[in-house]
Amino acid sequence: MLIVGALQQLLELAVQRAVVARRLARSALGARGAEAVLNDFEDDSGLGRGLSAPPGRALLASVLLRPVAPPGSLYACTAAAALAACDACEGVAGVRAGVKWPNDLVAGPPGATAKLAGILAESDPGAPGGPPGSVAVVVGVGMNVDWAPEGATCVAALAAPGAGAPPTVPALLDALLDALARRVPLLDAEEGRAEVLGSLRERCVTLGRPVRVEAAGKGVVTGTAVRIDARGRLVVAAHAPQGGTGGAEVTVAAGEPSLDAHGRSRGRPDARAAGSWGNHPVSRLPPASWTTG
Repeated sequence: MLIVGALQQLLELAVQRAVVARRLARSALGARGAEAVLNDFEDDSGLGRGLSAPPGRALLASVLLRPVAPPGSLYACTAAAALAACDACEGVAGVRAGVKWPNDLVAGPPGATAKLAGILAESDPGAPGGPPGSVAVVVGVGMNVDWAPEGATCVAALAAPGAGAPPTVPALLDALLDALARRVPLLDAEEGRAEVLGSLRERCVTLGRPVRVEAAGKGVVTGTAVRIDARGRLVVAAHAPQGGTGGAEVTVAAGEPSLDAHGRSRGRPDARAAGSWGNHPVSRLPPASWTTG
């Protein structure tokens, strides 16, 4: 369960370096149910994330969830956080963001969307605490607020003219936690998780598009993204072999899709949001198996 009231205590404890997922989930704080940590500018976890941003210019936060859910359903945690981040961008700054499977937020004019935020979820079944049958899942959110690396974008740059005050890290964090808290109860039931995934599909910019996916263990898959299944995997209707009459559907559990009609990435291939650590829907601790995205 998400306890937003614990945020202030944790913000007082947070220092310039991120509290990584393993430490948060296995710490005494995590065992007692304290669920959110705001990180200032850099994750030096040693897990290969490469997460960094200038101080105060990006929202970098870790939230500990404890859903009562089977391991194959934990992508719903990533989906809930992505939807909450979308709600925060729209509520605070009037920015309509979309979700690029598996874990990025993108925004901008049609045909020129750029990376705005990234989501990382890591599970640790061995972490103490939580209700019976629950799994500790730490969801990391990184969002460019008024700064972005080359090739990416930020909330301030896209803010609607009538949005009011410039977006800030505290305002976006408050909005994100409120939106996430509304979805957390859904993660404990199959019907609720299905509702979260249904909302994600509606927001997903990958579906219905020609894609080229560098899929782990399957090489390069080209075709049309047709759906996201109940486990968070992308289903691609692969192009037919040369001279063939039809292609098979390929289920991709992890990968980095390109979205233009020719299967080429738009912009710089290394352009990222502050929180774009990897390209897997959910990782499990131990071991850490994410790659830099």
